[in-house]
Amino acid sequence: MEQTMKSKLSDILLSITWRDIARRYFGKSSSWLYHKMDGIDGNGGTGKFSDDEAQMLKSALYDLSDRIKAAADNI
Repeated sequence: MEQTMKSKLSDILLSITWRDIARRYFGKSSSWLYHKMDGIDGNGGTGKFSDDEAQMLKSALYDLSDRIKAAADNI
């Protein structure tokens, strides 16, 4: 069985503001992102990340990581 994005990101799940990720990087609502992370669409069917969406999420997390490092460097 394929893991959901949510299970793949379980280590950081509570440390990230997913609402900001959804809006800033996808232009979508937080509920859209939560559904995608659970592998469902808005109607309860299957709705995992497309390859492009998964790459966009990966890029968003790298960008967030860079922003966190820059903030830490300012301390």
